[in-house]
Amino acid sequence: MTDIRRYIEEVYTKVQARDPQQPEFLQAVREFFNTIEPVLVKYPELIKQNILERIVEPERIIQFSVPWVNDQGEVEVNRAFRVQFNSAIGPYKGGLRFHPTVNQSIIKFLGFEQTFKNSLTGLPIGGGKGGSDFDPKGKSDGEIMRFCQSLMNELQKYIGSSMDIPAGDIGVGAREIGYLYGQYKRLNGSENGAITGKHLLYGGSLGRKEATGYGLVYFTKAMLEDAGKSIKGQKVIVSGSGNVAIYTMEKIKECEGIVIACSDSTGYIIDESGIDVELIKDLKEVKRERISEYVNIRPEASYYPGNVWNHRITYHIALPCATQNEINKDSAATIIANGVFAVAEGANMPTDLEGTIMFRKAGILFGPAKAANAGGVAVSALEMSQNSQRRCWTSYEVDNELKKTMENIYGQIRNVAREYGVEGDFVAGANMAAFTKVAFAMEFQGVV
Repeated sequence: MTDIRRYIEEVYTKVQARDPQQPEFLQAVREFFNTIEPVLVKYPELIKQNILERIVEPERIIQFSVPWVNDQGEVEVNRAFRVQFNSAIGPYKGGLRFHPTVNQSIIKFLGFEQTFKNSLTGLPIGGGKGGSDFDPKGKSDGEIMRFCQSLMNELQKYIGSSMDIPAGDIGVGAREIGYLYGQYKRLNGSENGAITGKHLLYGGSLGRKEATGYGLVYFTKAMLEDAGKSIKGQKVIVSGSGNVAIYTMEKIKECEGIVIACSDSTGYIIDESGIDVELIKDLKEVKRERISEYVNIRPEASYYPGNVWNHRITYHIALPCATQNEINKDSAATIIANGVFAVAEGANMPTDLEGTIMFRKAGILFGPAKAANAGGVAVSALEMSQNSQRRCWTSYEVDNELKKTMENIYGQIRNVAREYGVEGDFVAGANMAAFTKVAFAMEFQGVV
């Protein structure tokens, strides 16, 4: 074992000892540590500054209770978090997630990944993340409003347009952002940059809703074209049926690909003639129905309980857009056997460590989340710019900037992988490119 590898393992051992009950965070750190040794070989001064141990420790973690009143007049209490992970490049930026599984480990892993994702965009924003174990499913608008207002009563003490700018994530869409922003404004006055993902009527950006899904496809398209391949005519499976999945499917269809499956937390549908994206939008965004309702309207389609990635069917491109660790070694083996030649991650860390290794060994083009799903935060930063300028850019302007950003991210990670002798390994390329920027920003600012 080299001295540098020993240093990396010693830092990981410390992280493991400090946070033994945080599997998602440890997984993210382990995956990151597996790839960055070449950067430390080239820049040993980063070891002297102990950048690695500093970069895995959040600058601040805020945990607080959120009491709220349900429609029956009963008081309920949820737990909420904000992890302000790293501000070396700029103010903290990252979404809020409302889901029963939210805990400190998940929010820390998301904040850690967000730091490097934001670095890859080239924009001056640091990494943060937050959320609550509140489940918006089945709740009335009034209950969600009261919960969001209570959460913001505490969160507003720690955020602001030059400090920390939250956005949406799983369970936090335009409705939730509206309630959160309304309460923030009530307590602090009008400060448009304090939250992104806002409605167009009060400072939102055109193209924000579509940004993560569209950006994923722009990244995938660049990756495929560089390998002499195309989306056109290829069969695609997209997991999930939320915001990211819907607009991924919409853009794939625009690129003349054929999406044959999507899913939700209960199961998945297969429609080999091509998923009707407008129908999915109606079921999920308007009626808030389960994905199984699709087959009642399109009887030629089939519904199956379980994980779509375990289904045996021939297709070419896999775009996981649901949640972390939805692809394990068994589902990765099925994806490979199905003839897939490209995987790009629309969700955060949807492939576990074993699955990622299997894809790389199989020679599959693999776009990691911190690069492939950076479109959302990129357009959030554009929203901040528009708020500062008191402007509203056209859809064309926003989409053009998004496309350029995603193509630049792909080119950046490809070139860095090539520079360090691991050509084609976009996981390593993304980690090394992002780490280098954050690490030197930290070094230049001293030990603070």
